[in-house]
Amino acid sequence: MDSSPRKILKTSHHLRHVESMKILPSGAGNISRLNAVILGESLASEENDLVFPSEKFSGQALVSSPEKYLEMYKRSIEDPAGFWSDIASSEFYWKEKWGQQVFSENLDVRKGNIKIEWFKGGVTNICYNCLDKNVEAGLGDKIALYWEGNEPGCDGTLTYTQLLQKVCQLANYLKDIGVKKGDAVVIYLPMFMELPIAMLACARIGAVHSVVFAGFSAESLAQRIVDCKPKVVITCNAVKRGSKVIHLKDIVDAALIEAARNNVSVDVSLTYENHSAMNRESTNWKDGRDIWWQDVVPKYPTTCEVEWVDSEDPLFLLYTSGSTGKPKGVLHTTGGYMVYTATTFKYAFDYKPSDVYWCTADCGWITGHSYVTYGPLLNGASVVLYEGVPNYPDSGRCWDIVDKYKVTIFYTAPTLVRSLMRDGDEYVTRYSRKSLRVLGSVGEPINPSAWRWFFNVVGDSRCPISDTWWQTETGGFMITPLPGAWPQKPGSATFPFFGVQPVIVDEKGVEIEGECNGYLCVKSSWPGAFRTLYGDHERYETTYFKPFPGYYFSGDGCSRDKDGYHWLTGRVDDVINVSGHRIGTAEVESALVSHPQCAEAAVVGVEHEVKGQGIYAFVTLVDGVDYSEELRKSLILAVRSQIGAFAAPDKIHWAPGLPKTRSGKIMRRILRKIAARQLDELGDTSTLADPNVVEQLIELADR
Repeated sequence: MDSSPRKILKTSHHLRHVESMKILPSGAGNISRLNAVILGESLASEENDLVFPSEKFSGQALVSSPEKYLEMYKRSIEDPAGFWSDIASSEFYWKEKWGQQVFSENLDVRKGNIKIEWFKGGVTNICYNCLDKNVEAGLGDKIALYWEGNEPGCDGTLTYTQLLQKVCQLANYLKDIGVKKGDAVVIYLPMFMELPIAMLACARIGAVHSVVFAGFSAESLAQRIVDCKPKVVITCNAVKRGSKVIHLKDIVDAALIEAARNNVSVDVSLTYENHSAMNRESTNWKDGRDIWWQDVVPKYPTTCEVEWVDSEDPLFLLYTSGSTGKPKGVLHTTGGYMVYTATTFKYAFDYKPSDVYWCTADCGWITGHSYVTYGPLLNGASVVLYEGVPNYPDSGRCWDIVDKYKVTIFYTAPTLVRSLMRDGDEYVTRYSRKSLRVLGSVGEPINPSAWRWFFNVVGDSRCPISDTWWQTETGGFMITPLPGAWPQKPGSATFPFFGVQPVIVDEKGVEIEGECNGYLCVKSSWPGAFRTLYGDHERYETTYFKPFPGYYFSGDGCSRDKDGYHWLTGRVDDVINVSGHRIGTAEVESALVSHPQCAEAAVVGVEHEVKGQGIYAFVTLVDGVDYSEELRKSLILAVRSQIGAFAAPDKIHWAPGLPKTRSGKIMRRILRKIAARQLDELGDTSTLADPNVVEQLIELADR
C-alpha cells in the first residue's frame, strides 16, 4: 500500500456525491469534524474515524472514486434493464438470449401476487459459466480450489480442468440413477472439495440442490428432506472438527428413518468415505440404499452434456430458520442469481485475476453458495476451502492458512473476528499476512471495536474492509463498501450496491428522508432476489411483502447518518423498546464490547414491570479477568456514556461462553428463554457448537 506521508484529505469533497443521490438525500456537506485515516498511514482509533483508501489502492481499484460509483449507480437505478443486460450479455454465456423484457416485477401485494423475473426466456447454465467457459478462456490449468484439511499438512488442489472433470463424473452418475432436471438433491457434507463439486454437478444437469449445513441435527435434516423430497442424499461417513469426530452418516440414517415416518423415502444415500475420520468397516450400512462415492463416481466419463435451463428455472433451495420454527425453503433461480453473485463478488472485493480468495463460511449457508462456490468461480478465481475450525490446533490457524496460500482477500464473520481478538494479538502478529489486500465481514453488524482490531491488527491498517449487508433471501450483497471508492466508517455497511434501492421507513411504512432510523426495506427488485418460499408462496408474501406493501421488508432495523452512511442495528425482533426508546441490541452490544475487559456480549429484551422491556446483557470477559461488582458497574457505565442512561443494562449475566451454532451465530432464542427464566422452553440445543454452554449460563443466572 501507499506509505508515503501525505496530507489528510479534506473529507467533505469526497462524499459530496451523496448530496445528489435520491436515496441518500441527507447531503454530505459538512463532515469536517470527522478524523480522516488513510490506509497504510495510521491506525483507526476513534469512533468517528473516516478511513480513506490510499491513492495507490484507489488508483488500481475497479471503482476508484465516489464519482465513478455514482455514475454507475445512477445508471443502475435509472436504467436497470440496460445496466444489467449489458453485464449479462458481455460477461456470461447464454445459449439463447432473453426476450424483449429484461425483468418484470410486482412487489405490491395490493396489486396481485408478488412476482420477480429476470432475463426470462434466456437459456443458460451456471455450471457451464463457472467451469467450461473458464477452461475455454485458457484458465484450465489455473487452480480453482485449494483445499486445507482439518489437520495441518493435509491439503489438496483442483485446477479448473480437473474440477470440471470431477463435476462431470458426478453429474453422469446422478443422471444414471435417474436424477432429472427439476429433481431435488440434498447435500449434507463437510467442507470437502466434494461439496462444491456436488453443487455444480446438480446445476449442470438442472437438478435443484439443497445443501444442509453438516451441523444440523437429524430432526432438522429430516424436516428439510420431507419438505423437498429429494431423489438422493449425498453425505460422508464422518468428519473431524478440531479433535472431535462427528458421525455424519449416522445423522443421515436417523433423518431418513424420521422422513420415512412422514411418508418420504429416499432411494440412494451416496456416501463419501472420509478415511481420516472413520474407516468403511466401522460405518453403519444399509445395502441397496447406501453407496460409496469412491466405488461408483470415478468410473464415469469426465465429460457430461450440459442441461440448458431457463433463467427462471430453479437453481437451489436453502432452508433458513423461520420465527415459527418451521424452516423456510428459500428458492433461488438461475440467471439473475448468476449475474448478481458474480457482479457483487467482482466489485465488492475489487477482484483481480491474481487474487487468492478465502471465505471462511460453510457451503451450508448462503455465503457459501454465493461467495465460496458461485460468485468466485464465475469470475475464474482461486478459492481456498477449509475443512476445520478457526482455532485448531490453535488460534493462529487462520493466519497460517493465509500465509500458506498467499491469500489476498479474506472474508469472515464478526463472531470469528471477536473470538480471535479475545485470544490476543500474538496469534496474528507471529504470521506475515503481507499477501492480504482486502478484508470482508458478513453475517451480522460488526461492532466498531472489532472492526478496528480487524483493520489495525489483521490488516496492518492497510486493507479496506468490505462490511457487507445482505441475506439468504437477497442472494448477494445489498449494502457494501466498494474498496477504493470512498472512505469507510468502522461498523457501517456504507452505501447500496448497483441496482439496489434501500429505503428506511417508519412504523406506518412511510419513507424517511435524511438522518434517521427505522425499518430497512428495498424498493424495486434486483437480479439476485429469491423468487418464493418453496411450496409456500403465501408465507413468502406475508413475511416479506405484507408488512410494508410496495417494498421488500428485510426484517432489519437501520439508521442512516447525516453523511448518508447506513448502519445496521440488527433484527427488528432484536430491538428492545425501553420506556418508549427503541434500542437496537447490536448498539448495546457494541458499547459493551468497547470496554477493554469485555470480549463478547449478547443482549436480549426481558419483561420489565416499569419500562415495558428491560435490557438483559450476557457478557463474556477477556481471558484471565474475574467477575466483580466493580466490573459490572464499569460495563453499565460504558453503555450509559456511549448511548445514554436509557440504554443501561438492567442485568449483566456473566457468560463464560455464548450458545452459538457451528457457523458462529449466537442463538438469541435460547438467551431470551434463560433471561426470562423459562428454562423448560429452551427447545432443541443439538445444533449448538457447545451445548454445555447452556448449563453454565443457567448456573450463573443469579450471580
